[in-house]
Amino acid sequence: MRQYYVYILASKRNGTLYIGVTNDLVKRVWEHKQKLVEGFTKQYRVDKLVHYEVTENIESAIVREKQLNNWHRQWKKNLIESKNPAWQDLYEEIIK
Repeated sequence: MRQYYVYILASKRNGTLYIGVTNDLVKRVWEHKQKLVEGFTKQYRVDKLVHYEVTENIESAIVREKQLNNWHRQWKKNLIESKNPAWQDLYEEIIK
């Protein structure tokens, strides 16, 4: 069964946020860290994985991504801090 991920990257604690969807979280975050993804995340150095959610189909992942993108910034911060209060980079956690 395939899994899909909705993820939030940050430039730093309380910094610039980016929300995306992927079916390979390790690879996608690595691409952001290596600055291989042109555009917003490369320009603003947004490469710290601070939150992610797992879904079982792409449709629900896309719906969730759009929902989060429409949230107020404070709601996004509250979501991040509910599971990751120190805004630690979770990349090391997902590569194990």
